[in-house]
Amino acid sequence: MSAEQAETVANLLKALSDPIRVRLMSMIAAAHEACVCDLTTPFEVSQPTISHHLKVLRDAGLVDSERRGTWVWYRARREALDAVGELFAGSLARG
Repeated sequence: MSAEQAETVANLLKALSDPIRVRLMSMIAAAHEACVCDLTTPFEVSQPTISHHLKVLRDAGLVDSERRGTWVWYRARREALDAVGELFAGSLARG
């Protein structure tokens, strides 16, 4: 793995280092797309906190977002998820 690849993967993993972000990512990845209005209910934190976590995921390139009227909709970026999965798949194959 090159230094650049390691930096990219480290940033993805850093974004996923919080349990709320892991849960959010799981919810978004399980659906074709998810409205922020549906992502706040399962958590016992404020809406601004959820928005912050979603921004971290977006900045890391794990999700894309699109504003539709008042709501923002999120979609998982499959290529980013595949990159994380391939990292671990390679480790398991060597293990």
